[in-house]
Amino acid sequence: MTDQTLPDTPRVRPHRRARFAPRGLSVVALGVAVVCLLPMLAVVVAAFSGGTDTVAHLVSTVLPRYAGNTLLLALIVSFGTFAIGVGAAWLVTMTRFPGVRWIEVVLVLPLAFPAYVLAYAYTHILDHPGVVQTALRDVMGYGPRDYWFPEIRSLGGAALMLVLVLYPYVYLLARASFLQQSGTTFLAARALGSSAWSAFFRVSLPLARPAIAAGVLLAVMETIADFGTVAYFGVQTFATGIYTSWFSLADRAGAAQLALCLLSFALLLAVLERMQRGRSKYYDPARRSQDKTLILLKGWAGWAACAACLLPVVLGALLPAAVLFWMGLGSEQNLLSARYLGFLQNSLTLAGTAAVVTVCAAIVVGFYQRLQPGRISAGAAYAARLGYAVPGGVIAVGLLVPFAVFDNALDGWMRATFDVSTGLLITGSIWLLIGAYLVRFSAAALGAYEGGQALVHANMDAASRSLGQTPIGTLRRVHLPILTPSLLTALLIVFVDVMKELPATLIMRPFNYDTLAVQAYRLASDERLDGAAVPSLVIVAMGLLPVILICRQVGRQT
Repeated sequence: MTDQTLPDTPRVRPHRRARFAPRGLSVVALGVAVVCLLPMLAVVVAAFSGGTDTVAHLVSTVLPRYAGNTLLLALIVSFGTFAIGVGAAWLVTMTRFPGVRWIEVVLVLPLAFPAYVLAYAYTHILDHPGVVQTALRDVMGYGPRDYWFPEIRSLGGAALMLVLVLYPYVYLLARASFLQQSGTTFLAARALGSSAWSAFFRVSLPLARPAIAAGVLLAVMETIADFGTVAYFGVQTFATGIYTSWFSLADRAGAAQLALCLLSFALLLAVLERMQRGRSKYYDPARRSQDKTLILLKGWAGWAACAACLLPVVLGALLPAAVLFWMGLGSEQNLLSARYLGFLQNSLTLAGTAAVVTVCAAIVVGFYQRLQPGRISAGAAYAARLGYAVPGGVIAVGLLVPFAVFDNALDGWMRATFDVSTGLLITGSIWLLIGAYLVRFSAAALGAYEGGQALVHANMDAASRSLGQTPIGTLRRVHLPILTPSLLTALLIVFVDVMKELPATLIMRPFNYDTLAVQAYRLASDERLDGAAVPSLVIVAMGLLPVILICRQVGRQT
């Protein structure tokens, strides 16, 4: 009897009914996708409408320098993050040395620090009037020009700051890949006479290549999007060029064309990262590194491994935090003053609003894709994810150009028709800035939502509909309670990312509406580094929240 009724069970019916999402949900989901695509389309249109004269001027003046510096910076960061991330991941997964259990957790700490905050701290101690060079002159009796010291305000210095805060991307993905690899291939290589290190280079590393490449590409995307570090160190890249063209030179066409160059590079990296993720499907997560013969490092080898893993943590988190704290004690900035409370309120308002809006948009897009799988919903989800590859300066230009045209056209029509000026209704508003954050960080929220959605079995949807629930009712009563931890994680991630975000905020913020990140950048630009330490410490404290969640997850996997 059971065998005869199997073909008629309702297991297939939920998929047939789920082909049709409510019209309102579809409209909102597609609207989110359009908003995410709008900056990129606007940049393309504005760039091609700028004329060839602007292009020729850029090519003959600044474009080669911007391109060269950006590519060189990306190249250095890719090698640096690869070396630190892969080396640390291999040591903590394949060897045992003193303190390895907690070192593999604290290796994630530098993620809490924006690169421009590290730049302020290291400039304070390594610049010519800093602690290190001052002590060197006092001890050795050198004059100002009697010795050579590496220049921190350089492309190399900017690359070092970015490497120290971005290597955890590679470390986390490489570590997960090494943990997931089967021990059989590694043991076979050892049985054939390969040493542990030879087996690493010939077996483990090639197997982990897709995950490592994805981590390196993520680090490179963050590098080309960085503005605060390169601007403070005086390194001319596409990110600084866009800001200079927009504000200092008032060259909107030039800014759009520079943004198009950077957008093309970013989208190329996004495609490569997507391809790498598509290839990394041959791991067996059921076979963990416990199957491998771990290398026990004793004596000086164990302490050397411990020091090698702790060095990036010290340089990327502990030392900068201590320096910033010391600088903040000696500053005249009062975090409890009305002025700083205003900066804090602005930052919390923007971050909180953007987090709620972005997570709601991710829920709509993700649920629409679940209800109505197909090319349209998949395209909407892909469009929502593209923002993580687009630098904040590009998004800012892409949103300001069309909405400035709209505001000016509306103001002109109102003046001509009613003799009333509407001014800038959208361009100078907080909501356009929230829209930029939505485009930039919707990928993070959507990723967290989809990760939690995997826990919601299709049978739950079928049971909910059989009890008379509408799709929206199913979302509200079934999905959201189960997805609460994932949604809270997404809220926290977007909240902290907005707190740290600088280029889009600098370009798009309303007049006299400064945040902690803007205040830190402004004080550092005026060489008031002690003052910049105070808002920087608050930003770092906020950034520790999602890092603590990641550390807890890493600790559970050990």
